[in-house]
Amino acid sequence: QVRLVEAGGALAPPGGLLRPFCAATGFPFSDYAISWSLQPPGSGLEWVSGIYSDGSDKFYADSAKGRFTISRDNAKNTLYLQMNNLKPDDTARYFCAKRRDPGVVVTNVLHEYDYFGQGTEITVSS
Repeated sequence: QVRLVEAGGALAPPGGLLRPFCAATGFPFSDYAISWSLQPPGSGLEWVSGIYSDGSDKFYADSAKGRFTISRDNAKNTLYLQMNNLKPDDTARYFCAKRRDPGVVVTNVLHEYDYFGQGTEITVSS
């Protein structure tokens, strides 16, 4: 049974940093590209960042470039998102998601992901 569990969300001040993570079980984690997406309050789901199955390439939405770094530890079946210089607009629930098929590239098209976690809440406020 595929399971994605996010944690590490919190309240942080503008300019602060957080490092949420996603623990994966129930599938061969190292075979799949994984992405982070977010859902701001009252809005829809948006793709944020993705990483190849072996970590060799990483992709970011414009809002995340230069501030967020995605990484993964395939030995620990865990995905990370280092978030620096946080802004109030980063306030959202953050989800990790698994690509539908193994060995394929990252996409920002969310219906190409078949499993999402329950999310972790991040609030950026002073």
